[in-house]
Amino acid sequence: QVQLVESGGGLVQTGGSLRLSCAASGPTVSTYVMAWFRQAPGKEREFVAAINWSGSRTKNVDSEKGRFTISRDNARNTVFLQMNGLKPEDTAIYYCAAGLSLSTYRPSYDYWGQGTQVTVSS
Repeated sequence: QVQLVESGGGLVQTGGSLRLSCAASGPTVSTYVMAWFRQAPGKEREFVAAINWSGSRTKNVDSEKGRFTISRDNARNTVFLQMNGLKPEDTAIYYCAAGLSLSTYRPSYDYWGQGTQVTVSS
């Protein structure tokens, strides 16, 4: 069983930066694809970024390229989401997820964290 715990959310002004972390535990967790999704109030949970087990391949939402960067440290079983140039529309709960394929499709991920709130003020 994989367990995921997110941290690093908070309140930031427009244009600011945050670095989210997701600590993973469980058997063979370093072999999983890791991803970030987000869910704004009243909206569906949407894909943000994903990274394969070695960190050699990533996927990003086109609109976030250049602002959001996903990375991982397998020695620490941690995945990160560096977010720069934040906008009010980035306000959401950000979820970490683990799965077996590098996908933007939410059902591809079997394990989910509880989420961390990111609020961007205008």
